Amino acid sequence: MLTFTEAQVLAWITPLLWPFLRVLALFGAMPLIAQRSVPMRLRVGLAFLIALAAQASLPEMPVIALDSAAGVLAIVQQVLIGVSLGFAVRIVFAAIELAGEVIGLQMGLNFAGFFDPSSGGQGTAASRFFGVTISWLFIVINGHLLLIAAVVQSFEAFPVGPDPFAFLRSVQPQVWGAEIFALGLWIALPLVAMLLFVNFVLGIVSRVAQQMNVFAIGFPISLSVGLIGMLLTLPMMGTPFTMALERMLDYFR
Repeated sequence: MLTFTEAQVLAWITPLLWPFLRVLALFGAMPLIAQRSVPMRLRVGLAFLIALAAQASLPEMPVIALDSAAGVLAIVQQVLIGVSLGFAVRIVFAAIELAGEVIGLQMGLNFAGFFDPSSGGQGTAASRFFGVTISWLFIVINGHLLLIAAVVQSFEAFPVGPDPFAFLRSVQPQVWGAEIFALGLWIALPLVAMLLFVNFVLGIVSRVAQQMNVFAIGFPISLSVGLIGMLLTLPMMGTPFTMALERMLDYFR
C-alpha cells in the first residue's frame, strides 16, 4: 500500500505552489489578461503552466506548513507581489491613457465620451485609441515575455518568506502614482505645444479679422491638427513606453 506523510506532500507541492500563487495574482491585476473577457479558467491554466515551466529557473522554495501562521503570511506575500507587479504595468498603461485624455482635451475630442467595458468607467475617444494602440504594442514588443521574466526573477529579489510587508517597505509602490502624471504629460507635451500654438494663431486671427467667426473654424482646425499630430507621433510611442515598462519592472529584478 502506498503511503506518504504530510511532510512529503508539502515537499512535492511547495516548489509549484508559491510560483503559481504569485503568477495567478499577477494575471488578476495586469492589463489585457485581467479583463472580464478573459475566463478565469484560462488565467489559472496559464499560471499553472508558467509555474511548471519556470521550475528550472527558480531558487529552492522553503517548505512552510499551509495551516500555520507563517504559511498564511507567505500566501499574502505572493499575492501582494503579484498584484504589485500587475499594478506597475497598469500604471504604464494608465500614463499612456492620460496622455490621450490631455491630447483629446486640447483637441476638443473629450466631448466624445462612451462607456469603456474594459475598465467599467467612462472613457474618451482619444484615451481609448491610445489604450488600444499601446495594448497591441505591448504584445508586439514581447511585453508579456518581459513580465513573465520579471515575475520569475522576483523570486531572487523577494524570496518566499513569512514577512509579506518587507516587500512593500522595499519598493514603496504607493509612490508609483506619480509616474502616471510624469510619463503622461511627457508623451502629450509635443501635441499640447502644437495645439497651444494653433490656439495662439487663432487668437491673433480673431483680433485681426474680427468679422471672422473663430469659433466656427477653430474646432475643425484644432481637430485636424491634433489628428495629424497623433498620426506623426504615434510611431515614436514605442520608445517611451518601453523605457517606462522596463523601469517599472526593474523594481522586481
